[in-house]
Parts: sequence; structure tokens; C-alpha cells
Amino acid sequence: MYDLNKNNLELEIISNESGGFIAANRNIFNNINLSYNSKFILNQAIKGTPMIKIGDNGPKIMLVAGVHGNELAPQISALNLIEELSNLDLNGSVNGTVYIIPFASPRSTMDNSRYFDGIDLNRSSHLPHTITNMILKKAKKLEVSAIGDFHSSAPNSNPGKEGVFCTKVPCSKSYFIADYISKKVGSEKILYPSAGIPFKGALEDEANLIQIPAVTCEVLSAIGYSNEKICKRSYLQMKAFLEYFGIINDSSE
Repeated sequence: MYDLNKNNLELEIISNESGGFIAANRNIFNNINLSYNSKFILNQAIKGTPMIKIGDNGPKIMLVAGVHGNELAPQISALNLIEELSNLDLNGSVNGTVYIIPFASPRSTMDNSRYFDGIDLNRSSHLPHTITNMILKKAKKLEVSAIGDFHSSAPNSNPGKEGVFCTKVPCSKSYFIADYISKKVGSEKILYPSAGIPFKGALEDEANLIQIPAVTCEVLSAIGYSNEKICKRSYLQMKAFLEYFGIINDSSE
């Protein structure tokens, strides 16, 4: 069931177990532009995982941020993208339907934690009743054309650099999406020959295994930290993902 704010922003809570006070994490809250839309989303995130729908035609795509609550830049960027797309939608300039989950696990974001109840949500998408499994089932029910999962990676971790994870097997479109983002933004394309190897349970991998093309976009950032430059990189990855599907027009930004 969708709730509406005054700009007709459609929002649905897809998990009632994950709610959290985003504002309690000052590392992220101090970097959020507090618009009417962002305040609405933050308030709704107290109830659980919020999903925002923008546009009402095809193709349908889904963007996800905050699977790891302490990876902040993509979550901030997702809010910024919602703001831009909601304004474009008012002018009829969104050429598709976009579902954005800016905080996959608001409680994890509140706690500035990688985990939810001790679970790594990007290793448990195949397990029933986990938040990422719910997201995957929602994507399947909505018949989305693709999923973009947005993260940040700390130096000296895996991958420890800005990049786009993809595969060719069993879903070759994952590769072509990543190739476009890589060429458009300059993020390194990181190809694995087969989904589910080596990261079983990752949202991207589990989506590709059921033939929903998916990529994982990473920006380089210390954990639990963000700044305007890092957010900009994640934002550009998101926009390139949208451009691949013609949801928004290609831009020189």
C-alpha cells in the first residue's frame, strides 16, 4: 500500500522489521539535504524499508542503496536522485518506472552498521524472510527489467576501488549494463564469469540467477563516512544506470 506526500511521491514499506531513525546516525544525517521529500522518506523509514515509485510506464527498473548500513554515500545519493526524478516526473520527463530503495535497512543505517541482526544482507538474499530476499521478491513481482545495487568500498577491502560488478552467465545483460556505466562514468568494470561465484547470497548475484539483470556499483569511501565528492560519484553511477534504459536522457554531466 502506497503513502503519498504533497508532491504525490509514492512510497511503500516492504519490510516492517527494519525500521530505524536515520537522523540518529549523524554521519549520514549531516550530509542529507532536508527537502520536503527527504523528510517524508526519513519519517517513513522509522516504520521499515521504504520503496519509492516514480513514473508510471515502462521500462521498470529498481535501484537499491543501504544494503550495508554503514556505506553512506549511495544512500545520500539515492535521496538526491529521488528529488531530481520527482521534479522530472512532474514535468513528464521520466520515461519509465523507477523503484528506489534508499535505505534497505534503516536500523542498520541508524546504527552505522554493516549488519542487520548479525546478518550480512548482501550474503543472504537467497535466504527466506531476510530483507534482501524480500527486496528480490518484490522486484520479481513488479517484473522489473533490472536491479542496480549501490555500495561503497573502503580502501584495502574488497574491491577497495570504484567499480561495477557484473557477470555474463547466466544473464549477459548484466555485463552490458556494467559496460555502459563503466564507459560513461569511468568506474572499473569487474567481471565474474558466473553469478553466485564467489559471492553467494549477494543481491546482484541472486537477481542474475533468476534472470533479472543486475549490477553492483561501488564507490571508494571509508566506512561510515561520506562527503560531497564521494556522493557525486555514486550519483553519476545511478544516473548512468537510468540512462542505459532510457529512463532519463543522456547528459554530459
